[in-house]
Amino acid sequence: MLDLLFETEWSPYLAGAGIGILLWCSFLFSNKPLGCSTAFSRTSGMIESIFCPDKVKNKEYYKMFVPEIEWQWMMVFGIILGACISSVLSGSFQISFVPQTFQAAFGDNILLRFLMALVGGIMMGLGARWSWGCTSGHGISGMSQLSLASLVAVMGFFVAGIGTAMILYSW
Repeated sequence: MLDLLFETEWSPYLAGAGIGILLWCSFLFSNKPLGCSTAFSRTSGMIESIFCPDKVKNKEYYKMFVPEIEWQWMMVFGIILGACISSVLSGSFQISFVPQTFQAAFGDNILLRFLMALVGGIMMGLGARWSWGCTSGHGISGMSQLSLASLVAVMGFFVAGIGTAMILYSW
């Protein structure tokens, strides 16, 4: 069983079952769904409060989502840390500024890669806040609760993702 930790790829069925168990634990112990986008909003509030603490305290959004480190914020940290540990254990760790797929389609321009990633990240963040949930929030938690809003959001994620990939990588 420990050999699994050293594999470069895991079975999607095993990973899916693990995410399902994590979701059960999330509801059992915190009565909250899994999701990541709120942690990023909280982080921006924490950064903004360094410079303008009174402004952050008076924002309606931050009254609802207090800028603090809480379990979902630690989950995002754990995802990053776990990915690093997994890549080191599997021997696949590498620092790459331009992934091979991107390089094959657009060349090895680091600035272009950075700008496209930045714009894409901003658009995803805005979309996650606008739809009141990210891909993990809607796709895992919302779909497991048979939420119609999550079903519509997930269909939108797939349509937008496939459409964007077709536009960007068909050139």
